[in-house]
Amino acid sequence: MAGGGLQITGVRFAYDGSGVILQGISLDIPAGQFVSLLGASGSGKSTLLRLIAGLQLPQQGSLLWNGTPVLAPGLERGVVFQDYALFPWMTVADNIAVAIGKARPASTKAECREEAEGHLRKVGLDSARRKYPFELSGGMRQRGAIARTLAVGSPLLLMDEPFGAVDPVNRARLQDLLLEIWETSVPRKTIVFVTHDVDEALYVGQRVVILGSVPGRVIADLPVSLAGARERRSLIESEAFRTLRESIAEVLAEDTLAQLAVS
Repeated sequence: MAGGGLQITGVRFAYDGSGVILQGISLDIPAGQFVSLLGASGSGKSTLLRLIAGLQLPQQGSLLWNGTPVLAPGLERGVVFQDYALFPWMTVADNIAVAIGKARPASTKAECREEAEGHLRKVGLDSARRKYPFELSGGMRQRGAIARTLAVGSPLLLMDEPFGAVDPVNRARLQDLLLEIWETSVPRKTIVFVTHDVDEALYVGQRVVILGSVPGRVIADLPVSLAGARERRSLIESEAFRTLRESIAEVLAEDTLAQLAVS
């Protein structure tokens, strides 16, 4: 695949003893692109993310990252879950230093610690580096989880509703932080971002891929062509944003009606 990136071709997945979760999923995601993955509950968004991460394997089809088959988890594919996934018995800095040590075993403990603190500064957690996860707010814990994933150096970030459990103000701050990290990373990271929130999908993504339900399949793939800098208020109030939001709402409503008709 020219230029590298993620290539998903004809993917089908079903759990044993249950119906098909994903059917005929094909997507090309160029390196450096930020894709929002949107869809109703049960459309297989999280399952697709787990397949990309190599945590599960499809029964049919293939997934390639930079031309290499995805057959198992790998450090080149970092995952950020909704539940923060920080070790509760370690300080935030130690959580990140351990991840760095596993990714780069030749690094000394001092080097891991120094690098960890650098990533904490990037996400605004420098003053909390000696705190334990239970001492932090939900937004701070999620920033710690993002810092740990960034510290590993994964060029592909897979984010499964990472801000879903965070209050609206901190959710907006985390969205802006993620966009800043993505825009300033060199080379720019590839991000696949799962969300239920249409406005969030449009605000962070360059592209919105919508999965329909039962089985999960791609029912829309929309470029997010919004001119100018992403200043939140002006963007959300723009005609282009409203038009995209209405288009997505229509696609989701049609899929819901289709499911009701056959149920």
